[in-house]
Amino acid sequence: MKQLADGVWMLSGLPPNAINVYLVEDVVVDAATRLAGRRIFRQINGHAVNAHVLTHAHPDHQGATHEMCERLNIPLWCGELDAEAAQHPEKIRDSQPQALINRIIFRAWSCPGHPVARRLREGDEVAAFKVLHTPGHSAGHITLWRESDRVAIAGDVLNGMNLLTSIPGLREPPRTFTPDPARNRESIKRLASLEPRLVLFGHGPPLQDAAAKLSGFAQRLT
Repeated sequence: MKQLADGVWMLSGLPPNAINVYLVEDVVVDAATRLAGRRIFRQINGHAVNAHVLTHAHPDHQGATHEMCERLNIPLWCGELDAEAAQHPEKIRDSQPQALINRIIFRAWSCPGHPVARRLREGDEVAAFKVLHTPGHSAGHITLWRESDRVAIAGDVLNGMNLLTSIPGLREPPRTFTPDPARNRESIKRLASLEPRLVLFGHGPPLQDAAAKLSGFAQRLT
């Protein structure tokens, strides 16, 4: 694991930065695919972990969720509008744009549903981060925001790289995976307005000195 900010670590994976998982104090943020359990457990071994939170309930973020919560006996938290999908993953499958790639991803990466112990709302706190409701990529997508050092864990509000080539750079999440692109653009603009110093993505390397880069990107959105 690599420490990125006070109490925030990014787990390593292959390919690097492709499907990211974070440890924030004693909370694991996201869980990659159902193939990721071994690498997650190896890296968090020796760390106190008392909860698991999802930025959203897509299969590349909740794939190892059930395994991790069962094995560690920890509660699952997620945005209130994604809670039913976390418990019944077929709801995410059915809400996604009807593309073959979504059906393939669901079959390959999704895990069984897991009970949600805490349905997060705007303004709730998770490990000293504030919950922001940032919908569009999913109905209940959340961002975790820490005002004190201007760190944002943004999930898939934005991608920090091209998903096909892995070339770093700010991008909107592909419309194939995003039920409401217009609303997601509003979430991007909201994130930019916070002027974050560090943005951590579900896909892509950490973005340092992020405020100006994110502001410029948001301004180009129509």
